[in-house]
Amino acid sequence: MGKIMYEIYIQDGFSAAHNLRGYPGDCEHKHGHNWVVEVYIQCSQLDSLGMGVDFRKLKRQLSRIIKNLDHKDLNTLAVFKRKNPSCEHIAAYIYSRMKNKIAGRNIGVSKVKVCESPGCGVTYYPDIPSR
Repeated sequence: MGKIMYEIYIQDGFSAAHNLRGYPGDCEHKHGHNWVVEVYIQCSQLDSLGMGVDFRKLKRQLSRIIKNLDHKDLNTLAVFKRKNPSCEHIAAYIYSRMKNKIAGRNIGVSKVKVCESPGCGVTYYPDIPSR
């Protein structure tokens, strides 16, 4: 029998502008999105209340991270000075920040999903085992 694993997730969002430098089309021009972010946490044990991690704790950490992105021109932020603020890079940024805040022996961030519009988004996985 395999190890028990729970995957917990939270969702939040932010509004921000960006442009994709060098893009051969409209997205090269500054435009905005109402970004939707989902963070997934895996845990292998539950606490005495039967929870892997408190949703409030997760939401508080994600809120602190996206507060730095909300209502900003993402291209002007230091993290995106040398790379485009694409969905891919935004998801990786949020993952790295959440990973530093939510880590433990039986818990960790498994993936981060970022959508720039309904039906269009990216899921960032830190590591995918080779098949």
